[in-house]
Amino acid sequence: MKHLSKSPGDTARIAAGLAAEIESGDVLLLHGTLGMGKSVFARALLRTLTGEPNIDVPSPTFTLVQIYDGLDCPVYHYDLYRIEDPEEIFELGWDDALADGIVIVEWPERLGPYKPPRALDITLSKADNDPDTREILIEKN
Repeated sequence: MKHLSKSPGDTARIAAGLAAEIESGDVLLLHGTLGMGKSVFARALLRTLTGEPNIDVPSPTFTLVQIYDGLDCPVYHYDLYRIEDPEEIFELGWDDALADGIVIVEWPERLGPYKPPRALDITLSKADNDPDTREILIEKN
């Protein structure tokens, strides 16, 4: 499914709408280059999944993972930009996250062979005709 976002608010609304369909065991892989809105998308997902619209959602760029109490299960937010070896994810509670929660991953290409076989690939990119508009493509694999 393809969406167009003309603002961070649009991106947040699209993410919040998707969050209503997410449940324990789901993995969301956020693809896109720097500045495409992955963190905006993840923040809106987390705010919806926790039921806390004003929760502070720092980027896990340095901590690599943040864990939140979701309404129905834990929500794990990974930012893998800084990992060098896919094996490092196991030091970050990867197996537990897959077993009992919802997993959101920024920079999922760094998972290498550990990309889950069942996941939602969410790609944020610039729309062809407008550098300020984002195309958000959501695909089940």
